[in-house]
Amino acid sequence: MFSYSLLRRGSNDDSFSIHPLVHSWARLRLKSEPQKETEKAREAFEIIASGLKSVGEQIMVDWVFEQQVIPHMNAVCKHIAPQFLVLSIIKIQEGASTLGNVFNRHGRYKQAMEWYERALAGRERAFGVGHPVTLGTVHDMGSVFHKQGQYEKALEWYGRALAGYENALGVGHRDTLRTANNMASIFCDQGQHGKALEWYERILAGKEKALGVDHPSTLSTVHNMALVFDRQGQHEKALEWYERVLAGKGKALGVDHPSTLSTVHNMALIFEKQGQYQKSLEWYERALAGREKALGVDHPDTLGTVHNMAIVFDKQGQYEKSLEWYERALAGYEKALGVDHPDVRITILTANGARHLNIHLIERENILSF
Repeated sequence: MFSYSLLRRGSNDDSFSIHPLVHSWARLRLKSEPQKETEKAREAFEIIASGLKSVGEQIMVDWVFEQQVIPHMNAVCKHIAPQFLVLSIIKIQEGASTLGNVFNRHGRYKQAMEWYERALAGRERAFGVGHPVTLGTVHDMGSVFHKQGQYEKALEWYGRALAGYENALGVGHRDTLRTANNMASIFCDQGQHGKALEWYERILAGKEKALGVDHPSTLSTVHNMALVFDRQGQHEKALEWYERVLAGKGKALGVDHPSTLSTVHNMALIFEKQGQYQKSLEWYERALAGREKALGVDHPDTLGTVHNMAIVFDKQGQYEKSLEWYERALAGYEKALGVDHPDVRITILTANGARHLNIHLIERENILSF
């Protein structure tokens, strides 16, 4: 088929494209055999889902690859009966959960919730409502509400996951602490800084005991505590805690790991708040160079740094340069996330009046983990 150009191998030899006529022929053949069509679609679903990673502290997301996979998954699911996706089949449940995570990361919250609901239905049937695997999906559904700013609803789902984890795994288990961490982040977002710190201190003690003081997950909680100090206006204290995180993550993960660069980004933000604009730009540039290398120029985290650099230029009175950077951020966001994503709207607002609105894109490492 290669000789007839019906199949074409990719430039790196690990992929290939199929001629549209072959697609049409295969679809027509399967239409006459509905059962076989569903079976092949299920096999395709499992193949695609298995190629996606469950992202953890030390694993980087391949953002471009995930964007390429999403249209294929949408196409495959048109050929699978909805009731099939909630069956008690472990591979289907894992695939549904993985797809939910992908859509969640890409800001497609409606689709993320649909996949999480499928995973939850199947896992409740297969494992029961209190099993850790089921509770993992409950936690992830809470993260969707969290990202959408529906804090009360997010707390309900996180609370359900937390109670289940404590009962099944104990208060010191990393999954229990992860969920408590996300609840603390909501208290921070709601301005309940004292309550957030109380929760973070409990979480930090648990992680230091269970994982050690220099474990990336432990350092992520230290990072979040620094964020609370920052929001309280305790900038010097926040910098001290960020420096601890930076040293630990640089050693454990590397200086160009996305998790390390999140701390670099936030330190730049504090220097900006202190009016140290040149120093702030130096740190933002460090974060930007690392993110472009590790994540790509159009990754939302990279664009978040571009956006904040535009704010610094704005504060320095370099309005033309500021607009150039806002436009770069806006074009990237629209391409990566779509015109309706919250970060796109924030960039439009700040581009139209940043000197007065002063809106920032702040990293909150490990607030939402999957």
